[in-house]
Amino acid sequence: MVTLILRSDVDNVGKKGDIVDVSDGFARNFLVAKGLAMKASPGSIAQATGMRRARAVKDARDRESAEQVARLLVTKVIRIAGRAGPEGRLFGSVTTADLVNAVQEQAGVTLERKRVHLDEPIKALGTHEVPVRLHPEVEFRLPVEVVSA
Repeated sequence: MVTLILRSDVDNVGKKGDIVDVSDGFARNFLVAKGLAMKASPGSIAQATGMRRARAVKDARDRESAEQVARLLVTKVIRIAGRAGPEGRLFGSVTTADLVNAVQEQAGVTLERKRVHLDEPIKALGTHEVPVRLHPEVEFRLPVEVVSA
């Protein structure tokens, strides 16, 4: 086993600044070779503490801004117009790209498409709630109303 300090987040291993024990081969052939980690020494352990502190500050700032966006959007109903048949089925569908564009136009908030979680596109008129995850600790349901154009 080798003790390393992670320089970047590594799935199933740890986050930037974490001190981890991994096998020699994994350390030598992957983590150190790709620049994702460095060997732990007394000086680098102090540097790792600084990395963790900076990560905590950045994470708190990101969470706060995500909470502000969530508070703004959860009170708004995003309206999207679409052509529909007599039974209320759309002639197309409302996708995450349509939702992101509508949120930008109606609320002035830019969302990333990967943050909007639609299991499948919306294909009917009516009110829908779309889950949005802006941060690992900030998730809310965005009210979307699809109306006939």
